[in-house]
Amino acid sequence: MAYWLMKSEPDAFSIDDLSAADQAPWDGVRNYQARNFMREMRPGDHFLFYHSSCQPPGLAGIGEIVSAPYPDSTALDPQNPYHDPKASTERLPWMAVDVRFERKFPALLALADIRQLAGLEELPLLQKGNRLSVMPITSEQWAILTTAAQA
Repeated sequence: MAYWLMKSEPDAFSIDDLSAADQAPWDGVRNYQARNFMREMRPGDHFLFYHSSCQPPGLAGIGEIVSAPYPDSTALDPQNPYHDPKASTERLPWMAVDVRFERKFPALLALADIRQLAGLEELPLLQKGNRLSVMPITSEQWAILTTAAQA
């Protein structure tokens, strides 16, 4: 099993939206490095759901990957906010996975608080210039973050 951190803007798709849906596609990722990470995802992997572009940003809960990666057809839909005019049915570079709600944290673990936790010096989220929406995390980082979020 692998662990991931996946970001979403809460006004677009929040932990509460995932909870209400129980299961949903995680699509709209338009960065090649993040897409490459998604290609590594497998059913049974877990992820930390991170609310981004809000005040304060932070960890909101946990979800599970429930499908293998598959082509993200939202790139082909001109009405979709994640439409990619360069994509075609023959060349569809983007990936999606289906995710399932697992649990919401009692309170958001804010980015400022994450920065104060020992043992997260190598956490991709905290690296300068890293704005990826999907990133792997280690089992040690997972343990530190989930323990702090449930405290």
